[in-house]
Amino acid sequence: MNTPQLVVHRDKELMAQAAAARLITRIVDAQSARGSASVVLTGGRNGNGLLAALGSAPARDAIDWSRLDLWWGDERFLPEGDPERNVTQAREALLDSVPLDPARVHAMPASDGPYGDDVEAAAEAYASELAAAAGPENHASVPSFDVLMLGVGPDTHVASLFPELPAVRETERTVVGVHGAPKPPPTRISLTLPAIRAAREVWLLAAGEDKAKAAAIALSGAGEIQAPAAGAYGRSRTLWLLDAAAASELPRALYPPASA
Repeated sequence: MNTPQLVVHRDKELMAQAAAARLITRIVDAQSARGSASVVLTGGRNGNGLLAALGSAPARDAIDWSRLDLWWGDERFLPEGDPERNVTQAREALLDSVPLDPARVHAMPASDGPYGDDVEAAAEAYASELAAAAGPENHASVPSFDVLMLGVGPDTHVASLFPELPAVRETERTVVGVHGAPKPPPTRISLTLPAIRAAREVWLLAAGEDKAKAAAIALSGAGEIQAPAAGAYGRSRTLWLLDAAAASELPRALYPPASA
């Protein structure tokens, strides 16, 4: 496990713009080095805010969108096109306005898809899709994502891994069905911590006063069962991107010496 790096921005708008610029650079670098790039998207206000900022960034055209694979860290198990689905929100924020290869946009199954309302079958299918995309150079039965982004919930949940629930305890599978989530909808699909940790870089996004306690808990040595965000880290880098409000309860020893 590597030591998390923290960057604190003045407000959520600046955080989104700076994170978008950082993501463009990371994608372009990966495409230059390996020909393609893979990114795991997150939903929520911060994930969608980043995508909207990326869409309006002048440098967005530096990305070869046809050589970008997009995955999701979790999804609400709802019908295709439901406005609450992460993929629906991502399409509105950015994806419909850039020339992606549809075959490289890996949305999680919907509840009215080929697996019907069987969330376990849907999760298993997504795990199989990830395994098929993993090469011999990868460290797990998922691709070595270049960047995997996660929003941090006020209760420290990431993806749909909530404190103390069975999904956060999973050590073998890469994707699971989530039942009884404490925020609606209760049924979801989520990557597990082992799948998250296969990423080269994991970025955790937190903005707003309601995320301050969660950030402080996760960064102060809490266990991953009680604070799932504490168990989310990348193989080469773990980056926490916060605004000043979300960083307001961090111990001074953790507060980064430089911020933007």
